[in-house]
Amino acid sequence: MGALLGAQNLRGSMNCKYYSHNALVYATTLVLFVVSCIRAEAQEKIRIEYSSTDTLNQLWTIADDAGFYKKYGLDAEVVYIGSTTIGIAAIVSQDIQVGNAAGSGVANAAVRGADVVSVACMINVLAYELVVLDSVKSAEDLKGKSIGISRFGSVSDVAARELLKGLGLRPMEDVKLLQIGGASERAAGFSRGIIAGFPSPPGNVHLIPGGLPHRILANMGDLPKPYSLPFICAVTTKSYLAKNRA
Repeated sequence: MGALLGAQNLRGSMNCKYYSHNALVYATTLVLFVVSCIRAEAQEKIRIEYSSTDTLNQLWTIADDAGFYKKYGLDAEVVYIGSTTIGIAAIVSQDIQVGNAAGSGVANAAVRGADVVSVACMINVLAYELVVLDSVKSAEDLKGKSIGISRFGSVSDVAARELLKGLGLRPMEDVKLLQIGGASERAAGFSRGIIAGFPSPPGNVHLIPGGLPHRILANMGDLPKPYSLPFICAVTTKSYLAKNRA
């Protein structure tokens, strides 16, 4: 399978770039629809949380920068919380009214009894690629090194493990996984040499400071079949949704 990833890397990268652009356009439109359906009272401020600064998650800030929330009658404050787990906790405590999370994070919280629900999910597959130092030219070169994820059990953790398996590597045995933080923190750790790579949604290489030489060793588009996962979901509580439907 490692050979399969290497042979198809260019194809996968091109597909991911195309996918990323179209997903961002469609997802931004869907965000506006979803959030406008969760209408707070005119005098009430709604806080919207996003958990990553990667390209696909910019749909939350694009809508804010373009003034779309205000256009549709929402006094919205967009807040960055670099962890899905912490973000969901903030939603449950009602410090945040609407947030972003992968479907797996929502399901895990719901199983533990949290009052959370996904109103809509923007993408139905896990779209990640493995960014590595330019000196890492093969799966063999990655052995004995570490890659960064946000937290164990997170989407980046799942993506890292699947990408490593696709390269014929054993997670935590051949390659260590370090809990570094969100996309920006992983990129910073990468630039400082703390990690040799990190999983990232496509289009995030701009986060790497100083133009550090790097390469895409593999991406999820190279796997034999897509990894199905509700990804980038608009999340709120059932109680808030019941009281604030448009």
